[in-house]
Amino acid sequence: MRYALLIFVKPDSYDGLSDADRRAITAEYMAIAGEDGVAGGAHLRPPETATTVRQNGDGLLTTDGPFADTKEVFGGFFLVEADNIEGALEIAGRIPAVRLGGCVEVRPIVERPS
Repeated sequence: MRYALLIFVKPDSYDGLSDADRRAITAEYMAIAGEDGVAGGAHLRPPETATTVRQNGDGLLTTDGPFADTKEVFGGFFLVEADNIEGALEIAGRIPAVRLGGCVEVRPIVERPS
């Protein structure tokens, strides 16, 4: 089964870290990305680079920035193939954002018939 590991980061979680610490954390993400069963993923630019789209009457309204102020922001994702939820949770628990005050939401992917 495929799972999306949605990574939410604390915006200030890297404050005060040395360059070496930042490189080590990046290496952890890259190691997870290279594991068997990890089918893809991406690191997202910061929320202030987002454009939000909403319905506004008969048209669309676009706004610069994220849709809401939150203590955690969506920072990226991994798409993983695992035998069960426990396998996906094991990978999610190793994502650095978790120990840096963020969280990872694990959601099954809806499989569509081919």
